[in-house]
Amino acid sequence: MPVTEKLIVLDRDGVINEDSTDYIKTADEWRPLPGSLDAIAALCDAGFRVIVVSDQSGIGRGLFSEADLTGIHRKMTEAAEAAGGEIAAIYYCPHHPDDECDCRKPRTGMLDRIATDLAVSLNGVPLVGDKAADMELARRAGARPILVLTGYGQETKISLGATGPETFADLAAVTCALLAERDA
Repeated sequence: MPVTEKLIVLDRDGVINEDSTDYIKTADEWRPLPGSLDAIAALCDAGFRVIVVSDQSGIGRGLFSEADLTGIHRKMTEAAEAAGGEIAAIYYCPHHPDDECDCRKPRTGMLDRIATDLAVSLNGVPLVGDKAADMELARRAGARPILVLTGYGQETKISLGATGPETFADLAAVTCALLAERDA
């Protein structure tokens, strides 16, 4: 068991698993990105508590149900466990973008719930994502925005330009960098 626990927040689609413009609607459609599960295991081994935050507007759009999402998340958590890691919690926004909820990224509702549930500050906590909304969410919450080039990351990097956040090829590269910082 790790001596010191730190927190890291990960977007799901495009960071942990392959993304799809047609949405990930079933557990069968969920496929991990190469190296992502091993990265989660390494983060856990290094004392990080891994939390996932994900917009899942497919529910609000009627494309899949909460039960379908539960099956997807079960497959993801079991895959992480099989690799030696653990996803401590998953927070998601089920709302349609037109619902004006407080939890759809870049609004901070999901992170506010994490801070309350865990009684922690998210100031400086790494938040890894592949979209501009993830980076804006991190900024608004005082977290540390980290962009990966998987998923929509390439497009996001171009749209954010030279003043964008720290950028890495994928979650494995982020993990290597965070572990190197810890050991420095």
